[in-house]
Amino acid sequence: MATPYLTPRRPAEHEIEVRRSRFVCAVASVASEGEARAFVEGRRRLQPGASHHCSAYVIGGDRHLQRGDDDGEPGGTAGTPMLETLLRRGYSDTVAVVTRHFGGVLLGAGGLVRAYGRAVGEALDSVAAVEMVPARVVTVRIGHAYAGRLENDLHASPYDVREVGYGAFVTIEAGVREQDLDGFRAWIATVTAGRAEVVPGETVFVAA
Repeated sequence: MATPYLTPRRPAEHEIEVRRSRFVCAVASVASEGEARAFVEGRRRLQPGASHHCSAYVIGGDRHLQRGDDDGEPGGTAGTPMLETLLRRGYSDTVAVVTRHFGGVLLGAGGLVRAYGRAVGEALDSVAAVEMVPARVVTVRIGHAYAGRLENDLHASPYDVREVGYGAFVTIEAGVREQDLDGFRAWIATVTAGRAEVVPGETVFVAA
């Protein structure tokens, strides 16, 4: 079953210092692996003189895509703790990039793991997060004579109208939170006097 997750409301940046090395973490909300990679490359271009640009991202409501990159740090000391921090905090559709400016003191494997995980954790502490909750794309099918009023009612309602199609019947797609499905069906039956057909479709995620 799909579970809620968090994602940053807007990009944010947070810096820590560990034994003279600076770790600058940037986090952002992304909708695809392509967006995540573009964000990583953007951070790389922004600070080209840095020692490392380590990254991690989680994509999808089911967190099906998870990647961590050590970018030259010893294997498992950067990307993995960054990814584990995102997952432990309940984030998805999120990318984190930690840019390290080496301060001349070696931290060792344990020190690196702690530093990279801490950089992401503190960045998430500083960001405003949005909770994304499971919803269904629901198709409402109704005759043309009654469609205009229903469309107006839907736009004035808390339900997310996604698309309207015109054919032999009018179809209106709306995003409805899982816990609101029964109430939505009852509401549609009331406002259309039972003239509409309601068909739940795929699962998506919408802001709580």
